[in-house]
Amino acid sequence: MAQRDYERLGDVAKRVITCSLGAVALAGTTFPIDRQYTADQLGFERIYTNSLDAVSDRDFAIEFAGAASLIMVHLSRLAEEVIFWASEEFRFVTLTDSCSTGSSIMPQKKNPDVPELVRGKTGRVFGHLQGLLTMMKGLPLAYNKDLQEDKEALFDTVKTVNGCLQAMTILLHQGLEFRPQRLTEAVASDFSNATDVADYLAAKGVPFRDSYNLVGTVVKTSLAAGKLLKDLTLEEWQTIHPAFEADIYDAIAPRQVVAARNSLGGTGFDQVRQALANAQKMVEMD
Repeated sequence: MAQRDYERLGDVAKRVITCSLGAVALAGTTFPIDRQYTADQLGFERIYTNSLDAVSDRDFAIEFAGAASLIMVHLSRLAEEVIFWASEEFRFVTLTDSCSTGSSIMPQKKNPDVPELVRGKTGRVFGHLQGLLTMMKGLPLAYNKDLQEDKEALFDTVKTVNGCLQAMTILLHQGLEFRPQRLTEAVASDFSNATDVADYLAAKGVPFRDSYNLVGTVVKTSLAAGKLLKDLTLEEWQTIHPAFEADIYDAIAPRQVVAARNSLGGTGFDQVRQALANAQKMVEMD
């Protein structure tokens, strides 16, 4: 998501670096100016070739606000994950003191300040995008004073997104302490490995449509016995289907369940390590 956001900003920049200087109020000028020379000296790559258009549209600001809104969508979704992870129900992470504050009435509570504030700021940026779109929707050519309203929306969007990116960077670098033991407990107490039972049978030659139905039987058997899949005896497994062997326990072990997702772009350990290496290269290159 972040890579696409970065690419979008680069795409927006292609249109932002268009120089309007010399369009004057709306119709150009009678003086023999060299607009291209001025644009070159100021570092612009091109000029607006229509003076009416140059002063009357703010699509570059709207496009930036749209890209900025998507950045905030992605930051907000990440923030939501962190808020979930830090909740008492999940307890996957502990927030450090540098990125949280105490409750005003509950001294034991740590408030996820950074992710909650980022999640809240998202609506602010969305509002600026909507404001810019509304400002432009009915304007005739050429310049109108309504366009003064672009400044506050544009400048505040830059300030808000920049601040949220910095805050989330600090959060990810020094604000989270993961709790591996709690994570292990979470994946060892449910039926999230049921799909791997179906995959196991398919690898043994059982058609997947049959494997799928058999897994339903396995889960029902486990629930009736008050057991998890890992607690079923080999005899119970083989009663359901003779293809089950002792290696079923290895196949449904949490770490193996993760490691097995090794297709390109998957969430297996090898794929994640490669993705991190690729991300690091992109950061260094950019």
